[in-house]
Amino acid sequence: MSSIRKFAFVNLALALVVVGVSGCQREEGPAERAGKKIDSSVGEAGRKVDDAVDTAGRKIERAGEKIQDAAQDAKK
Repeated sequence: MSSIRKFAFVNLALALVVVGVSGCQREEGPAERAGKKIDSSVGEAGRKVDDAVDTAGRKIERAGEKIQDAAQDAKK
């Protein structure tokens, strides 16, 4: 086989492999789409919980500071 034919044969084989592999990609099914939506919702809910915990923590800290200030004032 001449080198040009070998080169053409190898390129054709590679092209077939690339086309074959790209054809194997399947579309998402309904379960996959639902799973992605659930993952997104859980992530968003987690962020909201974290925000709520942070806010509550700041409010508790402020309340504790006010109690300490009131206790200091009562000692005077």
